[in-house]
Amino acid sequence: MELVYNQLMTDPESDTSLDPRSDQPVPPPQPVSPPAPITEFHIGDEFGTAKRNLPPAGIVLICIAAVAVIVGIFAFKERPKPQGAGSIDFVAAAEVPGQNMILAAITMTLRNTAAKPLWIHTLKAELTTADGKTFDDKAASAVDLDRYFQAFPALKESAEPPLSPETKLAAGAAQKGTIIVSFKVTKEAFDQRKSLNVAIQPYDQVLPVVLK
Repeated sequence: MELVYNQLMTDPESDTSLDPRSDQPVPPPQPVSPPAPITEFHIGDEFGTAKRNLPPAGIVLICIAAVAVIVGIFAFKERPKPQGAGSIDFVAAAEVPGQNMILAAITMTLRNTAAKPLWIHTLKAELTTADGKTFDDKAASAVDLDRYFQAFPALKESAEPPLSPETKLAAGAAQKGTIIVSFKVTKEAFDQRKSLNVAIQPYDQVLPVVLK
């Protein structure tokens, strides 16, 4: 064995794939793979951009439109509404001599359409003349109505008990009443008026109840 070993170690034509320390052949070295080619890097193709993260523009527009419609419907349903309704039933006017002014007795019906009491805070009438001018006045104090009726009997025609601030109407109730206001116009201009409205502003309400 020693002779064979010496021959293998000295013979240049002998098999060198054997490890002198082992009977197992030494594996040949693995070929080295060539380096992978460098890929060009584009910062615009990163996934953090809107192009990569957002859906198509058409879908986005449809979603925005749907949300806008839903918000619009909700806002329409939840918008403030007047707590009452009613009408102006009769108007009588009398001219104040020498003052270019008239007194108007407005008789109306007010209905509480809400599920809670309606508590009147203020009453105000607005006149629009035929030429488009507007005048407004707050209702006279209820305690003065009898004095006005005595001085101007024409105002008492079809009059009802005074409707005044601090009046309370129960839910679903209706009440007739009369207010007296004054406008700086002639009786002729008042009779040819374009419109006459009464705005009744309740407490704890945003919108007044407007009677025409």
